[in-house]
Amino acid sequence: MKRRFATLLAGGAIAALALTGCGSGSPSGSGEPAGSEAAASGGLQKVTVGVLPIAPSGAMQYGIDEGIFEKHGLDVELQTGQGGAAMLPAVSTGTMNFAVGNPLSVMTAVDKGLDMKIVTGYSNSKAEGEDINAVVVKADSGIESFADLAGKTTAVNTLKTQGDLTIMESAAIDGGDPKALKFSEMPFPDMEAQLERGNVDAIWIPEPFQAKALANKDYKLLGYPNQKALPGLPTMVTFTSGSFASENPGIVADFKAAVTETLTAAEADPEGVRAVLPEFMGMDETVAKGLKMETFDAELPTEVLSDMGELTVKYGYVEKTPDVAAMTVR
Repeated sequence: MKRRFATLLAGGAIAALALTGCGSGSPSGSGEPAGSEAAASGGLQKVTVGVLPIAPSGAMQYGIDEGIFEKHGLDVELQTGQGGAAMLPAVSTGTMNFAVGNPLSVMTAVDKGLDMKIVTGYSNSKAEGEDINAVVVKADSGIESFADLAGKTTAVNTLKTQGDLTIMESAAIDGGDPKALKFSEMPFPDMEAQLERGNVDAIWIPEPFQAKALANKDYKLLGYPNQKALPGLPTMVTFTSGSFASENPGIVADFKAAVTETLTAAEADPEGVRAVLPEFMGMDETVAKGLKMETFDAELPTEVLSDMGELTVKYGYVEKTPDVAAMTVR
């Protein structure tokens, strides 16, 4: 199956989506509704899947290249977005079938009234050892703990999601005041330059940006907020809209089976996933070969997600504790 990689131009607040039921999330080059029977070709059902421009998304391309999705009757087109929240409009309005993004975006969307469903797990941070996203600061910043981020500005890719949530909880664990932390939203590729210029005091970055930043002697690792706040936290899940799930149970079942097989293979073959990254992300081959990978697993760790749900209430992200079981496809 040939690789097709379009760009998603999406945005808009989740709260606005909840009120209007629409947004600016149409993928480029879409001539007809994604996932429609008319889009099927060659005996395969065409589906569009939104992904983030980060290394773990390479597992989806790995599954395509290995013919796993085709084996399950699916012709997958990947599209990119800056964050899970940015892909929600396209998924909600049906111009995209599925997306791979952080589960907190799904929880927040459901709290705002959007009918979204988690289909599978995808990737998890490491419960111990070297994790796959981190907060990095300047070596001479004087910042020694998450509590020291009080009054400082930390860059995250999107606001009110896993980055700022786990950083605030980590600050609280370290004895600091989470309400005193400040956050600035920016794309991962821009963060290191902004840290160097002093426009932010800390940056929250995944691989490969983490490894690149820490290779610079002027920066240092502050810590792993996922690991500190919620060990083993799912960094990404696959999700779809409730309407698509109810109207297309066969496609959802095929997608779930394909993702499960893909992630099992990816976890067993990390070198194979790394091998797709130079083309998939334009990553240097040497960097790709030495990249730390997340744990790929289609099983959904509901207990950890429920713990995260409690934190979303604690920090005012949602009004009531998310019901993980109710928002998961069965």
